[in-house]
Amino acid sequence: MTETATSAELSVCRSNIARPGAIAFTENSNAQRSLTMRQPFAALITAATLSIQPAQAEETNVQPNHPYVGMWVTDDKRVRHELLPNGRYVEARGHRERAYEGRYKVKGTHIEYWDDTGFAADGDFVDANTLHHGGMILRRK
Repeated sequence: MTETATSAELSVCRSNIARPGAIAFTENSNAQRSLTMRQPFAALITAATLSIQPAQAEETNVQPNHPYVGMWVTDDKRVRHELLPNGRYVEARGHRERAYEGRYKVKGTHIEYWDDTGFAADGDFVDANTLHHGGMILRRK
């Protein structure tokens, strides 16, 4: 049997949500007792709360643990790697500004790349302004 609950009854039910699966008894205005299962109500409230939470970018406050963030370019400017502070990179080739994208990790002076298609590559920073990668020499811009 479904009955309309008063605001006092709802507040009693809400205050008992903390123990999922427990049973709460509430009285309606007619002094009849109704049995309420709190677990489905708690799940509904949880789902509603999660659905209204703002999505937060995971990569917004990441700080690099290396000095190589920035743009790296071949001498002919045909290949450009932008190492982002969040561990992602964007590689441009010729007129294709976003030819490849993926993640990277720097350990010491060695860099490893994993593009979003699954291809992996690596390179070495030979000094603060020179990167050797895949037979190419890229310089800090």
